[in-house]
Amino acid sequence: METLSFLSIDEQPISVEQTVKYLQTSGKLSQFISDVLRQYVIEQEISTREDIEINSALSEQSVIDFRLKNQLADPQVFQEWLRRNGTDYNTFHAAITFNFKLEKLKALVTEAKISEYFIERKIFLDRVVLSRIVVDSGELAEELQLQITEGGSFEQLAKEYSQADDRIVNGMMGPISRGTMPDILRAAIDAANPGQVVGPIELDGRFGLFRIEQLLPASLEDTQLTQALQNELFEQWLAEKIQKLTVKLQMS
Repeated sequence: METLSFLSIDEQPISVEQTVKYLQTSGKLSQFISDVLRQYVIEQEISTREDIEINSALSEQSVIDFRLKNQLADPQVFQEWLRRNGTDYNTFHAAITFNFKLEKLKALVTEAKISEYFIERKIFLDRVVLSRIVVDSGELAEELQLQITEGGSFEQLAKEYSQADDRIVNGMMGPISRGTMPDILRAAIDAANPGQVVGPIELDGRFGLFRIEQLLPASLEDTQLTQALQNELFEQWLAEKIQKLTVKLQMS
């Protein structure tokens, strides 16, 4: 039986079987198969659905925008770019159209679940910007809290007394996910307002004062966040589809 060549290197043909062995040896075969299965499921789904039609004008405009953005307006320059990237115009155009269809498929697959999924994940998506002062002594923490109440500078006290590394930036921690906070801290913050200082709160044997700088509640009106949640749900959908496939590796 004739051996099927997969590619050639310096004019030497490399068979499919040898390619698979190379992938096995390098530990990349599982990822390779996973990528194939992923693409198979996506393309099968797209080909069998009637609600994923893309206007050809959308793809054409996307090609134009890409060429202008990357200084490829000149036809000869564009052809050279295609050659260097191992593709041709039809393949390049098809890839752009496929990406539009993939994004539409993601939206269709996830639209019924996105709101519920957002609610489930919201505690981890909501963020709070905090500043803190962390000390070893509960008595010192209470004294510092009293000084702040009487008008003392939180920033100055953080620089002078805090034992956390962020003391060099006035105790500013930056945005923290509500879902990753210890329960006792999250409860205190949820009961307070921006600008307020909560504590002292004992965490891991030390005592902290926390000033709420800003609340950053998550919202599905955030396009970037919605896209991220869609991607997560789509990957779950894909994994379920792939798990149901019967896969056999055949090299003969």
